Amino acid sequence: MTPGERTVEGPAPVAHSTDVAGCALSSRDAGAGPLAVVLHHSFGSPGWTSFPNLLAADHRVLLPDLPGFGASEVPKWARHPRDLALLLGVWLDRLGRGPVTVIGCGFGGWVAAELATMSPARLRGLVLVGAAGLLPERGRILDQMLTSHSVYVRSAFLAPDAYEHHYGTELTDEVLMQWAVAREMTTRVTWKPYMYDRRLDPLLPELNVPTLVVWGTDDNVVPRECGERYARLIPDARFELVDRCGHAVDLERPEALVQLVRRFVAALPVPFEQVRSA
Repeated sequence: MTPGERTVEGPAPVAHSTDVAGCALSSRDAGAGPLAVVLHHSFGSPGWTSFPNLLAADHRVLLPDLPGFGASEVPKWARHPRDLALLLGVWLDRLGRGPVTVIGCGFGGWVAAELATMSPARLRGLVLVGAAGLLPERGRILDQMLTSHSVYVRSAFLAPDAYEHHYGTELTDEVLMQWAVAREMTTRVTWKPYMYDRRLDPLLPELNVPTLVVWGTDDNVVPRECGERYARLIPDARFELVDRCGHAVDLERPEALVQLVRRFVAALPVPFEQVRSA
């Protein structure tokens, strides 16, 4: 079990390790149906939580540890989230199942946006949940390097009990080590400038991928203005707010996020491969 993970009922995920460009990428998957890949926050994945578990009732859900996070090896040459997106693109090709829906949360949303601008054909749909990657015009993205691990992760939740559901009231050495590893990799690929890429602003209007942007009404990590700009820049993107929720929508309000994702995926065009095989 991953540090901090809470047991949830549902389909048991299967663990995998895939060599991608000489780097072992760890992932878990469960369920059957349309492929959905969930990318975690900068503090790493607390495991197979309620969000992937609920979504796996009618999707095949893949939950990778991003390169350099969790059980995935560090690609020592990587210096930008775009480098992680390159590795994920190769990993997706290994799946051999055609375009997928990518759901990126926080930092994972930034990686998902980079992947979409580089390789839109790999994506059937894009869901950005409190995604970093854009420089706020008025507010600022919370700088995790200026505070402790626990204060930063707590800032991603509106309700203290939602944070404690995943991490408990007393932090273990395993959780602290997981966060330390995640922060080291975050620093490696997001430092100077912190948590944004100026290339995204001109590239996003060229994106031809159906996109849903989801934000917590009380996000204290990435300002809502970033979500509104994602929705404004990406053609025909939808913007949805989740009430009474902080930055980590997938961890704090999983049921609400699953409902939004299901409606979004149900409205997507059927992939050509499925039409051809019908």
